Amino acid sequence: MAAERVVVDECRGVLFVYSDGAVERRAAPGFATPVRDDGSVEWKDAVFDAARGLGVRLYRPRERGGGRLPVFFYYHGGGFCIGSRTWPNCQNYCLRLAAELGAVVVAPDYRLAPEHRLPAAFEDAENALLWLASQARPGGDTWVAEAADFGRVFVSGDSAGGTIAHHLAVRFGSASGRAELAPARVAGYVQLMPFFGGVERTPSEAACPDDAFLNRDLNDRYWRLSLPAGGATADHPFSNPFGPASPDLAAVEFAPTLVVVGGRDLLRDRALDYAARLAAMGKPVEALEFEGQQHGFFTIDPWSAASGDLMRAVKRFVDTDGGGGGGVARLDG
Repeated sequence: MAAERVVVDECRGVLFVYSDGAVERRAAPGFATPVRDDGSVEWKDAVFDAARGLGVRLYRPRERGGGRLPVFFYYHGGGFCIGSRTWPNCQNYCLRLAAELGAVVVAPDYRLAPEHRLPAAFEDAENALLWLASQARPGGDTWVAEAADFGRVFVSGDSAGGTIAHHLAVRFGSASGRAELAPARVAGYVQLMPFFGGVERTPSEAACPDDAFLNRDLNDRYWRLSLPAGGATADHPFSNPFGPASPDLAAVEFAPTLVVVGGRDLLRDRALDYAARLAAMGKPVEALEFEGQQHGFFTIDPWSAASGDLMRAVKRFVDTDGGGGGGVARLDG
């Protein structure tokens, strides 16, 4: 008699992994969020990797004046296991980014685990950035090329997307890496509550309540499903930038980096430690902590007061090409 097929892993009512190894996905997120599109931003979809069926959603303000606009990447979160550029929370945040930053916003998809474990997401994110660079060359998409200032590209990501931003900073943080992106140039990175891990619990992980939006159980499940098969732990270089086998970051030529932290986020301590270690190496990094805020507060409610404060901080970072900051600043959320 065949064993009963049961769910062994589940992520937010979207991803189901069964005891026989089968994976089931639902296209829509497990929460209902209306899209607030007032028409001030136009958008369209494009394909950046036809072989893998990967797309990107592009946004730009309808009223642009005569100048070119900075380019702002947004890699969605979801523990490398769930999420999409088409989900309403992503759509809402990108609409607000385009309108308030006055930017061309680029929101790529990437392959998800467990069907495609890391480094698949990093490879796809790299290809999306290289695709954007190719639009600056003859034959590029005029919808992008006519509006974008390819010399002012900012790479951001939320949670797992923040981890992607770190890996892109390392991947292209050298003279040869910058040459690959030419004529495009990354002017800065914005890591929004980056999803870093490690075997040893931090105080913010240990103190995280079970009813948090991102709790220990879900955090560990995401890493179990996304890290390479065969016994990889949360100290793997894909999850822990300072793990025992992780590359030395001292030689990486980081562009200015803003690390955004939630005071009530399970990942708080890892993000602050990351920023502090980079600063100690002399890297151009600043951290901004929103006290009282949980993981992903700006996509859960993109129109909250704290989300408005974050948008203004990101705009300041973009408008100054990552200048004018440093250290750790704290805002009352």
